[in-house]
Amino acid sequence: MNSDLNYITISDYTTETGALYNAIELSYEVFGKEIGSGAPVVLVCHALTGNSKVTGEKGWWNGIIGEGRLVDTNHYTIIGFNIPGNGYERDPSKLFDSPEDFSVRDIARLFGLSCKQIGVEKIDYAIGGSLGGGICWELAVLFGDYIGTIVPVASDWKASDWVLAHNQIQDQILKNSTNPLHDARMMAMMFYRTPQSFKKKFGRSRNAEKNMFNIESWLLHHGEKLVGRFYLQAYRLMNNLLSTLDITNGRGSLEEVALQIKANVVMVGIDTDFFFVPDENRETYEVFKKLGRQAKYKEIKSIHGHDGFLIEFEQLSELLADTFNRTRRTECGKTDNAGKSDETDRCKHRQLS
Repeated sequence: MNSDLNYITISDYTTETGALYNAIELSYEVFGKEIGSGAPVVLVCHALTGNSKVTGEKGWWNGIIGEGRLVDTNHYTIIGFNIPGNGYERDPSKLFDSPEDFSVRDIARLFGLSCKQIGVEKIDYAIGGSLGGGICWELAVLFGDYIGTIVPVASDWKASDWVLAHNQIQDQILKNSTNPLHDARMMAMMFYRTPQSFKKKFGRSRNAEKNMFNIESWLLHHGEKLVGRFYLQAYRLMNNLLSTLDITNGRGSLEEVALQIKANVVMVGIDTDFFFVPDENRETYEVFKKLGRQAKYKEIKSIHGHDGFLIEFEQLSELLADTFNRTRRTECGKTDNAGKSDETDRCKHRQLS
């Protein structure tokens, strides 16, 4: 069991579907400044197969979170929760028997309630990729002034028809395959990358030892890898959560819900994302812009598709430098908080990444 994990229990919780849980235990990790130190708080919401280990050894978002990085552990209090039932602790007793009881809205509510219970006065930033970005959207609606800025990356406020179709096929594989977790993961990887990404990585090269193309070997490897570290029950939960993503459910139109959101909204799409397609983000931005809400839309350029949020760290850091109030460094090595050089004009600025 991970010795860095902390635990908190939310008692007598009724889910959106009406299921009553006497106690739901959540595990989390804290990085950087201590809670209550006065440092800005960043809540990181993980994606479908992610976890609370957002930085450090085996940290899945080390590219943007860590000492001297975009989300600097020297400056921020960074909190990563595990979605309850994600199996990170490798304890089968903590999995849910009925994953369909839970929605993304439940997870966001549990995260927000937990943050308040552990002494977080305000979540200054909520950032997450894919499913984690959807949780950020729900946090903004549920918790009003308690959330300062949300940064949903490669995500959306809803599961589009395309995402719902993907999830339905995943569900059929999980129910009918003789090797469900392995096969579902292989299929999902086709939506997380692009043909151009595969071409650059593999170029129709072959694995002589296995007598197959390297792309085939790679897909099989990802299926086997997930089986080795994930539970089928946890994967079913995450797939179900993706399908429940919709901040307008029971609340009215997007325009009506947007007017309820008090947080700044900074959306980051990926131009080749084949899962949460960027056109949906652009449409959302136009709605917020028309209503005069605090919103920005930024876009990563990548051949890698949806997984670009786990690959294009330099671009992500540059795009979000102003959001996270990063100082700028001149080529002469001097910095100032206003982003202005105290050297001559020959010293060009660049964003810290």
